[in-house]
Amino acid sequence: MAIEKEVIENLRQDYRLATLSEKDVATYPMNQFEKWFNDALKAQLYEPNAMTLATTSIDRKPSARIVLLKGFSDKGFSFYTNYLSAKGKEIAKNPVVALVFYWPELERQIRIEGTVEKLSKEDSEKYFKTRPKGSQISAIVSPQSQVLENRTELEKKWAELETYYEDKDVPKPANWGGYVVKPQVIEFWQGRRSRLHDRIVYKKADKNSWKIVRLAP
Repeated sequence: MAIEKEVIENLRQDYRLATLSEKDVATYPMNQFEKWFNDALKAQLYEPNAMTLATTSIDRKPSARIVLLKGFSDKGFSFYTNYLSAKGKEIAKNPVVALVFYWPELERQIRIEGTVEKLSKEDSEKYFKTRPKGSQISAIVSPQSQVLENRTELEKKWAELETYYEDKDVPKPANWGGYVVKPQVIEFWQGRRSRLHDRIVYKKADKNSWKIVRLAP
Protein backbone atom coordinates (compact mmCIF):
# COMPACT_ATOMS: atom_id res chain seq x y z
CA MET A 1 0.00 0.00 0.00
CA ALA A 2 1.10 3.59 -0.68
CA ILE A 3 0.63 4.84 2.89
CA GLU A 4 3.44 3.80 5.20
CA LYS A 5 2.33 1.95 8.35
CA GLU A 6 4.28 4.40 10.52
CA VAL A 7 2.35 7.36 9.11
CA ILE A 8 -0.91 5.96 10.45
CA GLU A 9 0.65 4.86 13.73
CA ASN A 10 1.90 8.40 14.36
CA LEU A 11 -1.44 10.13 13.77
CA ARG A 12 -2.36 11.51 17.18
CA GLN A 13 -3.53 14.62 19.02
CA ASP A 14 -3.04 15.67 22.62
CA TYR A 15 -6.33 17.03 23.98
CA ARG A 16 -6.17 20.20 26.07
CA LEU A 17 -9.41 22.16 25.62
CA ALA A 18 -11.44 21.27 28.71
CA THR A 19 -12.01 19.03 31.71
CA LEU A 20 -15.04 17.18 33.06
CA SER A 21 -15.67 16.32 36.70
CA GLU A 22 -18.48 14.78 38.71
CA LYS A 23 -19.10 18.04 40.57
CA ASP A 24 -19.55 20.00 37.35
CA VAL A 25 -22.00 17.79 35.47
CA ALA A 26 -25.78 18.05 35.73
CA THR A 27 -27.56 15.55 37.98
CA TYR A 28 -29.83 14.58 35.06
CA PRO A 29 -28.15 13.29 31.87
CA MET A 30 -30.50 14.96 29.38
CA ASN A 31 -29.63 18.34 30.92
CA GLN A 32 -25.94 17.54 30.49
CA PHE A 33 -26.59 16.48 26.88
CA GLU A 34 -28.46 19.73 26.22
CA LYS A 35 -25.52 21.73 27.61
CA TRP A 36 -23.00 19.95 25.40
CA PHE A 37 -25.27 20.07 22.35
CA ASN A 38 -25.66 23.83 22.84
CA ASP A 39 -21.87 24.09 22.98
CA ALA A 40 -21.68 22.25 19.66
CA LEU A 41 -24.25 24.62 18.12
CA LYS A 42 -22.41 27.69 19.39
CA ALA A 43 -19.17 26.34 17.94
CA GLN A 44 -20.96 26.10 14.57
CA LEU A 45 -19.83 22.53 14.03
CA TYR A 46 -20.73 20.90 10.72
CA GLU A 47 -23.81 18.75 11.36
CA PRO A 48 -23.48 18.51 15.16
CA ASN A 49 -26.58 16.28 15.09
CA ALA A 50 -24.80 13.56 13.09
CA MET A 51 -24.59 10.40 15.18
CA THR A 52 -23.52 6.82 14.66
CA LEU A 53 -26.36 4.33 15.14
CA ALA A 54 -25.24 0.79 15.90
CA THR A 55 -27.66 -2.13 15.57
CA THR A 56 -27.36 -5.90 15.55
CA SER A 57 -29.13 -8.60 13.60
CA ILE A 58 -30.90 -11.49 15.28
CA ASP A 59 -27.73 -13.58 14.80
CA ARG A 60 -25.74 -10.86 16.63
CA LYS A 61 -23.92 -9.39 13.64
CA PRO A 62 -23.31 -5.67 14.32
CA SER A 63 -23.68 -2.86 11.82
CA ALA A 64 -23.33 0.90 12.12
CA ARG A 65 -24.08 4.00 10.09
CA ILE A 66 -24.51 7.76 10.49
CA VAL A 67 -28.03 9.12 11.00
CA LEU A 68 -29.20 12.58 12.05
CA LEU A 69 -30.64 13.42 15.46
CA LYS A 70 -33.95 15.23 14.95
CA GLY A 71 -34.97 15.80 18.55
CA PHE A 72 -34.30 14.92 22.17
CA SER A 73 -36.42 15.08 25.30
CA ASP A 74 -37.03 13.19 28.53
CA LYS A 75 -38.29 10.35 26.32
CA GLY A 76 -34.98 9.97 24.48
CA PHE A 77 -33.25 10.69 21.16
CA SER A 78 -35.23 10.65 17.92
CA PHE A 79 -34.35 10.08 14.27
CA TYR A 80 -36.22 9.17 11.08
CA THR A 81 -35.68 6.56 8.40
CA ASN A 82 -37.21 3.92 6.15
CA TYR A 83 -38.69 1.16 8.33
CA LEU A 84 -37.81 -1.41 5.63
CA SER A 85 -34.15 -0.40 5.48
CA ALA A 86 -31.42 -2.65 6.85
CA LYS A 87 -31.40 -0.77 10.15
CA GLY A 88 -35.18 -0.82 10.32
CA LYS A 89 -35.25 -4.58 9.88
CA GLU A 90 -32.54 -5.07 12.50
CA ILE A 91 -34.34 -2.82 14.97
CA ALA A 92 -37.51 -4.85 14.47
CA LYS A 93 -35.63 -8.01 15.45
CA ASN A 94 -33.47 -6.53 18.22
CA PRO A 95 -34.46 -3.13 19.70
CA VAL A 96 -31.23 -2.76 21.72
CA VAL A 97 -29.07 -0.11 20.05
CA ALA A 98 -26.22 2.33 20.66
CA LEU A 99 -25.57 5.91 19.54
CA VAL A 100 -22.31 7.86 19.36
CA PHE A 101 -21.77 11.59 18.88
CA TYR A 102 -18.19 12.67 18.13
CA TRP A 103 -17.23 16.34 18.07
CA PRO A 104 -13.43 16.46 17.49
CA GLU A 105 -13.36 20.26 17.45
CA LEU A 106 -14.54 20.19 21.08
CA GLU A 107 -12.58 17.03 21.91
CA ARG A 108 -15.82 15.41 23.06
CA GLN A 109 -17.74 12.20 22.54
CA ILE A 110 -21.10 11.01 23.86
CA ARG A 111 -22.06 7.32 23.92
CA ILE A 112 -25.64 6.20 24.48
CA GLU A 113 -26.99 2.68 25.04
CA GLY A 114 -30.68 1.89 25.19
CA THR A 115 -33.75 0.47 23.53
CA VAL A 116 -35.56 1.90 20.54
CA GLU A 117 -39.21 2.07 19.55
CA LYS A 118 -41.21 3.74 16.81
CA LEU A 119 -42.56 7.25 17.23
CA SER A 120 -46.28 7.73 16.72
CA LYS A 121 -47.64 8.08 13.20
CA GLU A 122 -48.75 11.60 14.13
CA ASP A 123 -45.20 12.62 15.15
CA SER A 124 -43.78 11.14 11.97
CA GLU A 125 -46.38 12.90 9.82
CA LYS A 126 -45.65 16.20 11.56
CA TYR A 127 -41.91 15.95 10.94
CA PHE A 128 -42.32 14.69 7.36
CA LYS A 129 -44.21 17.87 6.47
CA THR A 130 -41.21 19.99 7.52
CA ARG A 131 -38.82 18.23 5.12
CA PRO A 132 -37.86 19.79 1.78
CA LYS A 133 -40.05 18.45 -1.02
CA GLY A 134 -37.05 16.83 -2.69
CA SER A 135 -36.33 14.83 0.46
CA GLN A 136 -39.99 13.87 0.75
CA ILE A 137 -39.94 12.51 -2.80
CA SER A 138 -36.71 10.63 -2.13
CA ALA A 139 -38.41 8.88 0.81
CA ILE A 140 -41.00 7.54 -1.64
CA VAL A 141 -38.61 6.69 -4.47
CA SER A 142 -35.78 4.98 -2.60
CA PRO A 143 -36.10 1.26 -1.76
CA GLN A 144 -33.48 1.88 0.92
CA SER A 145 -30.78 -0.78 1.36
CA GLN A 146 -32.03 -2.82 -1.62
CA VAL A 147 -29.82 -3.56 -4.64
CA LEU A 148 -30.25 -1.17 -7.60
CA GLU A 149 -29.55 -2.11 -11.20
CA ASN A 150 -28.38 1.46 -11.85
CA ARG A 151 -28.89 5.04 -10.68
CA THR A 152 -30.68 6.11 -13.87
CA GLU A 153 -33.98 4.42 -13.01
CA LEU A 154 -33.92 5.95 -9.52
CA GLU A 155 -33.38 9.45 -10.89
CA LYS A 156 -36.03 8.92 -13.59
CA LYS A 157 -38.65 7.95 -11.04
CA TRP A 158 -37.65 10.87 -8.80
CA ALA A 159 -38.04 13.32 -11.72
CA GLU A 160 -41.47 11.89 -12.58
CA LEU A 161 -42.69 12.34 -9.03
CA GLU A 162 -41.20 15.83 -8.82
CA THR A 163 -43.40 16.79 -11.76
CA TYR A 164 -46.43 14.97 -10.36
CA TYR A 165 -46.17 16.63 -6.93
CA GLU A 166 -45.21 20.06 -8.25
CA ASP A 167 -48.48 21.58 -6.99
CA LYS A 168 -49.42 18.89 -4.48
CA ASP A 169 -48.45 17.88 -0.97
CA VAL A 170 -46.26 14.80 -0.82
CA PRO A 171 -47.78 12.09 1.41
CA LYS A 172 -45.60 10.33 3.97
CA PRO A 173 -44.90 6.75 2.87
CA ALA A 174 -46.31 4.13 5.23
CA ASN A 175 -42.86 2.55 5.54
CA TRP A 176 -41.15 5.78 6.63
CA GLY A 177 -41.13 7.34 10.08
CA GLY A 178 -39.39 8.01 13.34
CA TYR A 179 -37.78 6.13 16.17
CA VAL A 180 -36.89 7.20 19.70
CA VAL A 181 -33.91 5.72 21.54
CA LYS A 182 -34.66 5.44 25.26
CA PRO A 183 -31.32 5.59 27.08
CA GLN A 184 -30.18 3.29 29.86
CA VAL A 185 -26.55 4.45 29.81
CA ILE A 186 -25.10 7.80 28.69
CA GLU A 187 -21.36 8.46 28.76
CA PHE A 188 -19.78 11.88 28.38
CA TRP A 189 -16.14 11.74 27.24
CA GLN A 190 -13.84 14.73 27.38
CA GLY A 191 -10.39 14.38 25.85
CA ARG A 192 -7.48 15.16 28.20
CA ARG A 193 -3.70 15.36 27.98
CA SER A 194 -1.61 12.19 27.69
CA ARG A 195 -4.72 10.07 27.09
CA LEU A 196 -5.94 10.53 30.69
CA HIS A 197 -9.42 11.34 29.41
CA ASP A 198 -12.45 12.16 31.56
CA ARG A 199 -15.31 9.66 31.27
CA ILE A 200 -18.45 10.43 33.28
CA VAL A 201 -21.24 7.87 32.93
CA TYR A 202 -24.92 8.04 33.87
CA LYS A 203 -26.52 4.66 34.51
CA LYS A 204 -30.27 4.45 34.94
CA ALA A 205 -31.03 3.22 38.46
CA ASP A 206 -34.83 3.29 38.25
CA LYS A 207 -37.58 5.19 36.46
CA ASN A 208 -36.67 8.57 37.94
CA SER A 209 -33.03 8.38 39.03
CA TRP A 210 -29.55 7.96 37.57
CA LYS A 211 -26.26 6.88 39.12
CA ILE A 212 -23.18 8.86 38.12
CA VAL A 213 -19.80 7.12 37.99
CA ARG A 214 -16.35 7.84 36.60
CA LEU A 215 -14.65 5.32 34.32
CA ALA A 216 -10.93 4.92 33.74
CA PRO A 217 -9.83 6.29 30.36
